[in-house]
Amino acid sequence: MQTTLMRGKLSFGVLLCWMVTPALAIGCATGSGQKDIVDTAVGAGSFKTLATALTKADLVGALKQKGPFTVFAPTDEAFAKLPKRTLDSLLRPENKAQLTAILTYHVVPGRVPASQAVKLSNAKTLNGQQLDLMLSGKTLNVDKARVVKTDINCTNGVIHVIDSVMLPSDKDIIATANGAGMFKTLLAAISTAELTGALQSDGPFTVFAPTDEAFAKLPAGTVDSLLRPENRDKLVSILKYHVASGRAFAADALKTEEIKTLQGGTVRVRIVNGKPRANDAMIVKTDIDASNGVVHVIDTVLMPSNKTRMGAANPRRVIEVAIGHGAPLFNDGNPAACTAVYEVAATSLLAMDRHIPTRTRSRLMGALRDVSRAHDPSEQAWILRDALDAAYAEM
Repeated sequence: MQTTLMRGKLSFGVLLCWMVTPALAIGCATGSGQKDIVDTAVGAGSFKTLATALTKADLVGALKQKGPFTVFAPTDEAFAKLPKRTLDSLLRPENKAQLTAILTYHVVPGRVPASQAVKLSNAKTLNGQQLDLMLSGKTLNVDKARVVKTDINCTNGVIHVIDSVMLPSDKDIIATANGAGMFKTLLAAISTAELTGALQSDGPFTVFAPTDEAFAKLPAGTVDSLLRPENRDKLVSILKYHVASGRAFAADALKTEEIKTLQGGTVRVRIVNGKPRANDAMIVKTDIDASNGVVHVIDTVLMPSNKTRMGAANPRRVIEVAIGHGAPLFNDGNPAACTAVYEVAATSLLAMDRHIPTRTRSRLMGALRDVSRAHDPSEQAWILRDALDAAYAEM
């Protein structure tokens, strides 16, 4: 989200800073705060419940460290909006983990002043999940909370005051998928492969989740075949190819371009014609938070390349398989998907150092560069097809 920072002659951050009460305006807009985050909050007098919660969760010491941290701090009135039974429950020793998850969801690593926050659409928290940020007029909203005061500077970070307690997702990946209602086939496959327990563990994981419609696009009988006991190993391999260790939000995935999966292979993530893709699948929804990871929804089932079958030592076979899959996609009017298949093949060939002639490597690398500069999907597909045909002839 890009936002103009100036409103007349005063920035958004300074305007809100002027609204801060004397008890909270410690070093406001000057960066001269002499107390750490915890002592600042305690001294303000309006964060008694927050201070109690931090003590119960044993987080006081953490927030007195060097940091820096950015804290979206709920006032006592914000906590009072929660049902009393809920708040009392959170403060019980047996619910310490849940309380910790909620409190760390209010903390972002680093110092993020208002002038920077208004330019963000999201921010990763110490909890691991993301906050959504949106500027509405002169009001910065964080998830469903409203920022009422900003830029309370402290020696180890900055505090922004919010009017509601923010609650992170408390559902694991399996529960999140089940609640969405569009992953019935995926959940059935996970159950058959006996991977349900794994995806309910702490993780965290990144899951590229094919919808029911994505599975329906597979050739007739494919899903039924995969669900048979004798094909369990193949099913496990396919499912693990959709899962990576750690939380890779969309922005991070696009920066790294490749994500290594639990299956061992990699999924290539990039923008094609303005839309995010994972290999040849369209990513139709990104960054769905779960308590133990993040889910990206895709419209096509990803199929790992079996190096034994496709031939890590047989590059000609890689090209044959790629053209066998890509050409029908092109002929069916989907050149972008065809390009994605050819790109995977070209990248795989470049990884086969001992089996690819120098001239062939240069040709493939040049084709990948040309594709990144081209904008027409058909042109991109033909650039790679010509390079693959030439590589095939040279081997």
